[in-house]
Amino acid sequence: MKIIGIEQALGLVKDNYKISCADAATEPQLFLSNLHTIAHKVNNVSVWTCLSKRSYPFLENKEYGNRFKVRSTYFSKPLRDAYELLDDVTYVPTHLRRLYIAILAGGAPDIFVGTCTPPDKNGKISLGLSCIYEREVIAAAKTVIMEINPNMPFTLGDVVMDASEVDYFIDSDLPLLEDVMPPVSEKDAAIGRYISDLIGDGDCLQIGIGSIPNAVVQNLDGKNDLGIHTELLSDGIVELAKKGVVTGKRKNIETGQMITSIILGTKDLYRYCEGNPDVLVMKCAYTNAYATMAAIDNQVSINTTLEVDLTGQCCSESIGTKQFSGTGGQADTAIGAQMAKGGKSFIALYSTANVRTGQGGERTEISKIVPVLKPGATVSLSRNDLHYLATEYGIVNVRGLGISERAKAIISVSHPKFRDELMFEAKKLGFIK
Repeated sequence: MKIIGIEQALGLVKDNYKISCADAATEPQLFLSNLHTIAHKVNNVSVWTCLSKRSYPFLENKEYGNRFKVRSTYFSKPLRDAYELLDDVTYVPTHLRRLYIAILAGGAPDIFVGTCTPPDKNGKISLGLSCIYEREVIAAAKTVIMEINPNMPFTLGDVVMDASEVDYFIDSDLPLLEDVMPPVSEKDAAIGRYISDLIGDGDCLQIGIGSIPNAVVQNLDGKNDLGIHTELLSDGIVELAKKGVVTGKRKNIETGQMITSIILGTKDLYRYCEGNPDVLVMKCAYTNAYATMAAIDNQVSINTTLEVDLTGQCCSESIGTKQFSGTGGQADTAIGAQMAKGGKSFIALYSTANVRTGQGGERTEISKIVPVLKPGATVSLSRNDLHYLATEYGIVNVRGLGISERAKAIISVSHPKFRDELMFEAKKLGFIK
């Protein structure tokens, strides 16, 4: 085991190098916090990130940032801000289950940098809180650097690897990045009730993060023996496990275990997952694979979107042409769940949004259910794959409906003040005659 300092680690970066970083709470904070110090020593270095939960000097200053090419497979706020500031920041489209393929498509990284636990007595380390693409990229990378952080929980599953697979270690004790659950609004609560009413005892859930998923979780206390097979494990799900609502007893595969590819939340969540044999952090290529999800009876997928048109096309990652987040695993899980026996897929959104009308502070309310998507909007989930659509005004099942019937169904859950206008436009466009 070779331990080096941060300066030595940065000294390994050369011109034209490709650096791939671990994601979310496993992001190499020490390495990225100091990356700007070599900005004027190297040229044409690309830095690949995903779901960055904090910003760094090289993303905040043109003098540093314009020396790097930043590639991200998910635009969180730090990357959205960096995109507006720097010359060479771009989003890389991909499904979550295929994210490692996107990273490796242009060639193996010269360096992979992540965060891990200290080695145990058997010389094993754990990547802790994520295995979205890490294992595959580590296997391909020419050099592997890991920040050893004693705050990282030793979780089980595909995240466990031998310390000999790492070329260099850096000591770090930075606090782990956290994600605190946002408060639940009245709109969230209404959507949560509509969705939870259609979740049965013994169903197996995939639930993301955000106020709407939190609202669903808060309405599940009366359910029994729920299972978890999800791309992301949050505090809300673990609270259900502590209450005995989530047991996994009825799961027909990996019975009794919660399966995830990423853990993101608070320190309480991280402590719960530490060494817990009932929580397995698995490769996303397995967790989100259609074949895996299709094999789980009563698999349920719950996701959110930004805008939906009257035929059911869901834009979940952009505002027009402007990238806002990422595809993530929405299509993976929405399609995979529907392939399962008894499976269901829910897409939720607020019926309206308040947007700025100009340069001042004036705002106006617009419908998020629209006749057609904004020009250039990304179709994150095709209309072929929409099952249930929920807003604070109701929930509809559009599976098997023709364009006319589904347009009427989707309009029925829009904000009442926009329904007449949407009906007029639907007729004008020929969706309804």
